Amino acid sequence: MGLSENDVAKQIQHMIAFIQQEAAEKVEEIEAKAEEEFNIEKSRLVSQQRVKIIEYYDKKEKQIELQRKIQHSNLANASRLSILKARDDYV
Repeated sequence: MGLSENDVAKQIQHMIAFIQQEAAEKVEEIEAKAEEEFNIEKSRLVSQQRVKIIEYYDKKEKQIELQRKIQHSNLANASRLSILKARDDYV
């Protein structure tokens, strides 16, 4: 009641096909997980760099605003000094 050689070959081919199918599914699973991890990491890095860029330009904006205030103050002081000198010369 043993299996014929042909039946054994069919069973082996069936087992090989099953193993190959399992391997293909595992490959797809690993690739999907790798793609998901890549997208998560990419998103994290993009967000991190976006925050750095925003902070950099906020800092630059504050520096420019400070320079503008200093320049305005210097012009106002120069104007006051000019007025005081003109008043002094008049007196």
